[in-house]
Amino acid sequence: MRKHGIILFDGVCNVCNGYVQFVIERDPKGYFQFASLQSEAGQALLQEYNLPTDTMDTIVLIDEGKAYTHSSVPLRVAGKLSGAWKLGKGLLIVPPSVRNAVYRFVAKNRYKWFGKQESCMLPTPAIRQRFI
Repeated sequence: MRKHGIILFDGVCNVCNGYVQFVIERDPKGYFQFASLQSEAGQALLQEYNLPTDTMDTIVLIDEGKAYTHSSVPLRVAGKLSGAWKLGKGLLIVPPSVRNAVYRFVAKNRYKWFGKQESCMLPTPAIRQRFI
């Protein structure tokens, strides 16, 4: 079993890149590592966990031997962040059908609302070791 949680994100999505920065700033112990869904490492992990490799409509969390998608990801990640963000994990009590409907609506419109980049983000030297 891995000692780090791994977050797979759409590397060209501005919302996803912002989310990665958000997590990095609130994860002082460096529990989470990151890879874009489009990268070789991301594609290999998707295959390893029997997830589709051709869609980029969800962020993925691999943690403690399991893969999580859609609204479960930010809520589970919140539980491991510093400060009051931990309380976000409590929203897992909301039925997944409700949480995921909201998640899918935002995911479907994220490029239109927030734009996208031409290529995946390049991590700064200070955080490069957290990317696989």
